[in-house]
Amino acid sequence: MDARPSPGAIERRDPSTDRFEATAGIHRLDRSPSAAEKGTVPFSDEMIELGDRRLRVRRLHPARDDGFDRTVLVFLHEGLGCIEMWRDFPQRLCDATRCTGIVYDRTGYGKSSAWPSDPGVRYMEIEADDVLPRLLATLGVEDCVLVGHSDGGTIALNYAATDPEPLRAVVTLAAHAINEPVCVEAIARARAAFAAGDLRQKLAKYHGDNVDGAFRLWSDAWVAPGFEPMDADGRLPGVLVPVQAIQGEDDEYGSELQLGIIAGKVGGYCETRLVPDCGHSPHLQQPAYVLSEITRFISPLALAG
Repeated sequence: MDARPSPGAIERRDPSTDRFEATAGIHRLDRSPSAAEKGTVPFSDEMIELGDRRLRVRRLHPARDDGFDRTVLVFLHEGLGCIEMWRDFPQRLCDATRCTGIVYDRTGYGKSSAWPSDPGVRYMEIEADDVLPRLLATLGVEDCVLVGHSDGGTIALNYAATDPEPLRAVVTLAAHAINEPVCVEAIARARAAFAAGDLRQKLAKYHGDNVDGAFRLWSDAWVAPGFEPMDADGRLPGVLVPVQAIQGEDDEYGSELQLGIIAGKVGGYCETRLVPDCGHSPHLQQPAYVLSEITRFISPLALAG
């Protein structure tokens, strides 16, 4: 009997009750430090030329390789994020699923180059429709699952809406289908903190010379009158691959309405997880539960072919 929630349903899950269940089978990998934490899994960074921009890419390999050909996990970070701000979560997910992974600094973030021209409020759409397809083609990725956090989740949904050949599934963490007052209010607070200098100083260690442009692009878009992160009505019905949408119950940038819209409008299967005691970064704030849930979702889909 399939115990999964029907499309459109929002399932509330208590991470504290799932930790014992996660000790069985593949999820045991979450109970001890990952190979990445121990420094035993090598990774390599490279700068990828896409003509009008250079993107820093990190390739990840699972700690154990059983020889099966599996899909590639491609991680899309949040607004103001970069490779380092994922911490060790991508490596831990690669270890748990035994998939290889690709993490990269999106345009204008981290050590990637700045935008060649101002994308304005369409920056997520352009990333999905132009930059991501070129990057995957350049890297030779022919089979992948996208794992996107916040803006990265919205980019993943936008990309999935074009029914691209390489895509097998999408996992979103705190993605936005619409803009909400709670998000605008949170970004207004972030703008005040950036202007005061504290937030800028923290972000500068990740983004270097990109810091002002990255913050301005992100914050100006979200507070622009009438801004929406995506055309939910026009795009989500085109998402036909399986989707897992995860959000914290205490997300300061959005309400559970986001999950309802994603699940209710996508054209294919969608499962949702609303995580208690969790804010805008479920993979960092409830890592054991989130790792277990994503591994369960991805594992049956992971074998390539």
